[in-house]
Amino acid sequence: MVTSYRGFTRFNQQKNNQMVGNSSSSLPPNKSLLDVIKSLEGVSTETVDRSKTIFFPGDPAERVYLIRRGAVRLSRVYETGEEITVALLRENSLFGVLSLLTGHRSDRFYHAVAFTRVELVSAPATSVRNAIEQDASVGLLLLQGLSSRVLQTETMIETLTHRDMSSRLASFLLVLCRDFGVPGEKGVTIDLRLSHQAIAEAIGSTRVTITRLLGELKSSSLLAIDRKKITIFDPIALAKRFN
Repeated sequence: MVTSYRGFTRFNQQKNNQMVGNSSSSLPPNKSLLDVIKSLEGVSTETVDRSKTIFFPGDPAERVYLIRRGAVRLSRVYETGEEITVALLRENSLFGVLSLLTGHRSDRFYHAVAFTRVELVSAPATSVRNAIEQDASVGLLLLQGLSSRVLQTETMIETLTHRDMSSRLASFLLVLCRDFGVPGEKGVTIDLRLSHQAIAEAIGSTRVTITRLLGELKSSSLLAIDRKKITIFDPIALAKRFN
């Protein structure tokens, strides 16, 4: 069964960000998590091309990352060689926070890959911890970012529980509609340029299978694809199709 999602755009998250920002006691009302990270000592920015690795499992966990633009795929690599997606993170998402949680230097637990071309802002974990200790309102903003990450992970796990690949693909497309969707006259367009191979890797399928399944959805007039951008005509209809 595919979960039906309400609110297929990023507007709800923006509203939540404003609410968290307004609850901060020390920071200015409109101070964002990006503003906080950019103000820290040792901050840096970088652009990572699609499919390039940001960090590998086992790398030292020394920096905290915030996505400024694009999407990042987090996955676990198992001893068998199988790689399972645990989250697909959107702009304003925080990741690489293991060293903050453990309180000492540790190794990366996930494989972080640029799902699209991404712009990242990062700061040393020590600088982030110092900022939290000096201002509790910084901790509130970080908590909001972590809460969003937990929700994204839960949603991705739910998507991958579907054994039928058609249902898994439909569920994944609904996740993308919710997190990256831009409403228009024809429906909701996923604001990412997605190759069939990228989709296949994200949900544990093959490019040939994804090409076939997307073709079936197009033939059923549920979606259209133009220059690698997918438009879902009616997300509710797509969800009902696989209930």
